[in-house]
Amino acid sequence: MNNQICIIAEKPSVAREIARIVGATERAEGYLKGNGYYVTWAFGHLVMPALPEGYGIKGFHRDNLPIIPPVFTLVPRQVKGEKGYKPDSGVVAQIKIIAKLFRESERIIVATDAGREGELIFRYLYEYIGCATPFDRLWISSLTDKAIREGLENLKSGAEYDKLYYAAKARSEADWLVGINATQAITVAAGRGTYSLGRVQTPTLAMICDRYWENKRFIPEPVFQLHLSPDGTADGEVVKFSSIEKWKEKEPAETAYGIAKECGKIIVTHVERKETVQEAPLLYDLTTLQKEANTKHGFSAEQTLSIAQKLYEAKLITYPRTGSRHISEDVFAEIPALLLTLKNIPAWGGYISGMGDLSRRSVDDTKITDHHALLVTEVKAQHLGAEERIIYDMIAGRMLEAFGERCVKDVTTVSAECGGVAFCIKGSVIKQAGWRDVYRQSEETEEVTLPEWKEGDTLPVKGCSLTEGKTKPKPLHTEATLLSAMQTCGKELEDEQMRQSLKECGIGTPATRAAIIETLFRREYMVRQKKSLVPTEKGLALYSVVKAMRIADVTMTGEWETALSQIEDGGISAEAFRKGIEAYTSQITSELLSSDKLFPHNESGCTCPKCGKGMMQFYGKVVRCGNPDCGLPIFRQKAGKTLTDTDITELLTKGQTGVIKGFNSKEGKPFSAAVAFDGDFNTVFVFPDVKNNRNSKRKKK
Repeated sequence: MNNQICIIAEKPSVAREIARIVGATERAEGYLKGNGYYVTWAFGHLVMPALPEGYGIKGFHRDNLPIIPPVFTLVPRQVKGEKGYKPDSGVVAQIKIIAKLFRESERIIVATDAGREGELIFRYLYEYIGCATPFDRLWISSLTDKAIREGLENLKSGAEYDKLYYAAKARSEADWLVGINATQAITVAAGRGTYSLGRVQTPTLAMICDRYWENKRFIPEPVFQLHLSPDGTADGEVVKFSSIEKWKEKEPAETAYGIAKECGKIIVTHVERKETVQEAPLLYDLTTLQKEANTKHGFSAEQTLSIAQKLYEAKLITYPRTGSRHISEDVFAEIPALLLTLKNIPAWGGYISGMGDLSRRSVDDTKITDHHALLVTEVKAQHLGAEERIIYDMIAGRMLEAFGERCVKDVTTVSAECGGVAFCIKGSVIKQAGWRDVYRQSEETEEVTLPEWKEGDTLPVKGCSLTEGKTKPKPLHTEATLLSAMQTCGKELEDEQMRQSLKECGIGTPATRAAIIETLFRREYMVRQKKSLVPTEKGLALYSVVKAMRIADVTMTGEWETALSQIEDGGISAEAFRKGIEAYTSQITSELLSSDKLFPHNESGCTCPKCGKGMMQFYGKVVRCGNPDCGLPIFRQKAGKTLTDTDITELLTKGQTGVIKGFNSKEGKPFSAAVAFDGDFNTVFVFPDVKNNRNSKRKKK
């Protein structure tokens, strides 16, 4: 061992920045070195818990479930090959390099992303290598030179993050247990196809399907409302009173319309003027940024995260995978200097010059978890692509809003009556734009100026109208509304502790929600139609099976997140959590294996001719053996003709059907034939030999 220090980053780009600062400028295979340092890198998770094959379990078989390893085995990251999964050769090579550097160093500095998953990336690698070299933790929120230098001067003991690792490991193993077993169980139960279930993925799919059915089953109802415009307003501006009551039936609405029109005057009954204050919005966390980028610019959650990650690695913004919308007191002290770096941007220079005392609404040390809210850094943003510019400007603009003054409005509410029908109108005038000045020019004006009416005024009716509308269902989820639902899904829960747990973390984490949404697309459970998220037949079929099970219930996620937080805090042990997950895994596996809803079928009453154990089951396009270890398929469609249940039953019981008419050859010529099994239980045609009344040769089909 020598006096070398090994720094390990999460990816090469970050490693290069750190290497430059510590003076490790000499390039080598898989690392940089110099000035007493080795600087190396992972590329995401290099090490992962082994798949079932790693425990000697191959294929999807009922008898193997649930799969609960007594101890998880760690293996290099796997990739899918022709003959199943195998270690990624590039990953294996990098692990060997890292292991060598760890052995040659007297200590390690962990510079993976400062969060739960970043900690797990290093710890799994450290455990797999079997390393005993002591390590410290670099915990920083941006990649600027200043942040890195300060972090290196204030390294934390690796032991301070042991509980974070225990929570991360517990999350990883629990996701494996539930995901692997639920996926295999639903696939075995279905009898065909491959289906995927997961702790976060499945309740997210449930929310999408719930909203879909709520929307499709909604029955619109008519709504009628009366409107009056008075005469004599300044500058000929049209203002419109609306009836407080909305009618569901046309007749009473038309009656009210007739009375109001005949009356011809509006009497002001009450005028209320009050000053309202709109506080500056909080800074962005990742989820809020993703929601607004989707609403305003049509960006997917994954797209926004990817762009933000690029900006972070370019040192332009702070760590993007944050769940906090607040900053600490010490960061607040740096805000004036950061705002000055934005002063040269023409759109905002005037606003920044006019800023008074900065709002402290986003300053709260107690509401910061791993990382503070998103901020731009002091590094000047140059040569950005169009999409990168949009996200950078959103983060910078929100900073200007968040530290801006309050917006003050004068709001006037006028109540009136006409012919015994009550009406109302609201107007507002902005007295102090405050933070709204940031985007005021690009926003639609919110101002509606009303005349100086007072109680008792009589206004002649200039116009009278009756509008007919229909009640509308909740729209289908967009990525923006789905992210909100994932973030706040605990609102309707009765259990207070559970509600608080989900209030803070929702389903998934800010860093994983985009990946969950993309997984649902990749599994073909939903598609995009313009901005709407629409479940597919496959997604709806899966939902119909699991909707009443705990795996689709947000409360389960709440329980998990509560427990994981308690592991981080030392409140419960990871072992106790693991036992609870194992019990749950057994339960959900049993529930799914007993499900037969995914593909409706009828029993044939015939034993499988191949295995002799399973019963053959009639589906729409196929007849299949119910024994999951066999699964013999017989496809109904043959040469342009569909075999009936009677035909199939005859085939199963006699090994051959009678002669069936109406088949068509590839050339389009009609023919008649029997259908039979060959020696491997494939179906073949048997052609009648009319002359000898014997069967001709068989043709596989």
